[in-house]
Amino acid sequence: MTESPSVEAAWRSHRPYLVNLAYQMLGDVGEAEDVAQEAFLRLSRTDLGGIDDVRGWLTVVAGRLCLDHLRSARARHEHPEDVETHEAVAATAPDPADRVTLDDEVREAMLDLLRRLSPGERVSFVLHDVFQIPFDEIATTVGRPVGTCRQLARRARGKFAAASPRLVDVTDAQHQLVTEKFITACANGDLDGLTAVLDPAVWGVGTVLGEDAPPPNINHGPDEVARNLLRYLGHGATLVSGPVGEPVLLAFAERRLFAVIVLTMRHNRVFKIEASVDPTAAARS
Repeated sequence: MTESPSVEAAWRSHRPYLVNLAYQMLGDVGEAEDVAQEAFLRLSRTDLGGIDDVRGWLTVVAGRLCLDHLRSARARHEHPEDVETHEAVAATAPDPADRVTLDDEVREAMLDLLRRLSPGERVSFVLHDVFQIPFDEIATTVGRPVGTCRQLARRARGKFAAASPRLVDVTDAQHQLVTEKFITACANGDLDGLTAVLDPAVWGVGTVLGEDAPPPNINHGPDEVARNLLRYLGHGATLVSGPVGEPVLLAFAERRLFAVIVLTMRHNRVFKIEASVDPTAAARS
């Protein structure tokens, strides 16, 4: 993206995190990738010598871009009634016995989740409860007082709790850190970085969905599991965390979901990996 070694290093280190952060706010991987691209474009035009914390700087920029996007969407009257319209269309679709793709299932879940929050609530909640960013930094992003940001996040938690109690079961900070390292290692094809977050007794199982699918593929041990993961997730795939509070990762290729991955933690390392793969995703891209 740039000839600057510093920006290139930041891209490798922080882009996966930034895409994941934006996805939690926007619920669309294409828009999240666009936000990350714009944030790094602005970074490339900035004197890095004047930035003490590049990751923090990028977080603020991405947060503001997401907030602008959400406010713009609201100004265009993209409200819950729009979701209801989509649901009405889905209800008139062909034979309901047809297989529902991973895209359909996850998009519906994300729409149901995100429509409950105002732009300020969504940004404050995601930055604080999911990514553990202090409220004084969130205030800089949102452009509101610290106390107001606390109230926005608290209000968001209440809406999640009212919708479904399990939506507020956000993973703790250590698990979030492990997940972030997992995503970054996959994005960079970093075998050593990936094996470092795997339990010595880790095992993984991959299941292909659909008729005439092959039997599940099972791997054991950090090296075997990591190499198999990078075979599918280390070449252009985009990984993000699933809907807030859900212990899953979503894998996209060409902005189309092709796999859902459940991580089980033990002693702050990944002990078990369960992947469900949609074999038709590539054909639909």
